Amino acid sequence: MKTFKDLKVSAPILDALEKEGYQNPTPIQEQAIPEVLKGKDLLGCAQTGTGKTAAFSIPILQLLNNFRPKDHKRGTIRSLILTPTRELAIQINESIESYGLNLKLKHAVVFGGVNQFSQVQQIRQGVDILVATPGRLLDLVSQKLVWLDKIEILVLDEADRMLDMGFIHDVKRVLSLVPQKRQTLFFSATMPKQIQALADSILSNPVKVEVTPESTTAETIQQTLYYIEKANKPKALLQLLNTRVDDNVLVFARTKHGADRLVKLLHKNEISAAAIHGNKSQNARQNALEAFKKKDIKVLVATDIAARGIDIDLLQYVINYEIPNMPESYVHRIGRSGRAGASGFAISLCDVEEIPYIKDIQYTIGFELPVEVMEGLSMSPQFVEKNQFGTSKGKGKGAKEQPKEGAKPDMRHKKKVKPTSKERRRNQERNAGGGGGNAGSSSSRSGGNRSRNNRTR
Repeated sequence: MKTFKDLKVSAPILDALEKEGYQNPTPIQEQAIPEVLKGKDLLGCAQTGTGKTAAFSIPILQLLNNFRPKDHKRGTIRSLILTPTRELAIQINESIESYGLNLKLKHAVVFGGVNQFSQVQQIRQGVDILVATPGRLLDLVSQKLVWLDKIEILVLDEADRMLDMGFIHDVKRVLSLVPQKRQTLFFSATMPKQIQALADSILSNPVKVEVTPESTTAETIQQTLYYIEKANKPKALLQLLNTRVDDNVLVFARTKHGADRLVKLLHKNEISAAAIHGNKSQNARQNALEAFKKKDIKVLVATDIAARGIDIDLLQYVINYEIPNMPESYVHRIGRSGRAGASGFAISLCDVEEIPYIKDIQYTIGFELPVEVMEGLSMSPQFVEKNQFGTSKGKGKGAKEQPKEGAKPDMRHKKKVKPTSKERRRNQERNAGGGGGNAGSSSSRSGGNRSRNNRTR
């Protein structure tokens, strides 16, 4: 097994890594660090929890520390790390502080949701590495408080999440402000066509690093599924927290209001909890996250928007109180546990309406989730089987609706397709040939239905 020293990491950074308890690089670090140190562009397709923050932070620190351009002015921003969420930006900045402990490089983080005053003051004191969310960065650029014309290394982290959150136009605007001649590191947990196209447009002969296949879950995470009626989910969650979960746990809800309702439920049952989502102030979110890391609270309830920004060392438990309607979100959620090779547990509570989402998830990750029964709360296997085909939202096998025998097809949602001119002429000829009788009329309707069904099938 390779060490960080084998990857040609410099002594000051090695010393900082040792203090942080880093012993051996993860697969993405082992592949990425040497290539970035060579100055190459990088395309990294890696799911969350693989150690990719260190994979780009360590070589950036080393490159900037070992080389300064001749025309370099003190305090000029040399590296920009663009990330979608405030929490993730803060955590990347904290990682840079840890890895660069013995270096004289300066770094700062800027994000929205708070007053910009302290962030601007830090930038004015000089910054080598800037970690930023797109919105706040562009605000500061428009105010002529930040210049990006001297960027040597650009990092786009969680590019697919930036696309999901509608930041893609902001990202393209940032790209227009940085020098054409630069080193670019591009990371994404998934690689849809739009993200691949963006990567192709900004990378120059990149080295591709792919640690795991697209949309797969880490093998170190033990996944469990319970089929629970919606009304019984609160009881099921309380039972899990009181009997099975022996450490602090991250619980995912689908909506902000749902997250707040869960926190009230837990407080009512004397379980310490806090919520983290977009309606919370930045200070409230950060305080909740810090309290959770220190284990002052047992349960942190989060929405998907915060999923990528939560990085807690050795977090064991994740509970999907509500199933996400996108398989990728499931992968990102449970990726909060089992990080960097550690073991983890992901527990999902699925009601009848969410069965199609589970089928999508299983189709995407390539295997069926192990099902367990919660005494007195789980739905019966017969009821679950009966409702497997209740709605046709799933992409997996068997997701298509199965009508009862003899039932008439429901055509209400079928798109009506007009017959072609050739079909109209043929129908008119049939009507004329039939002398206007009922048989000709019936044939015409039947033919029209056949063609329409064929065209919509």
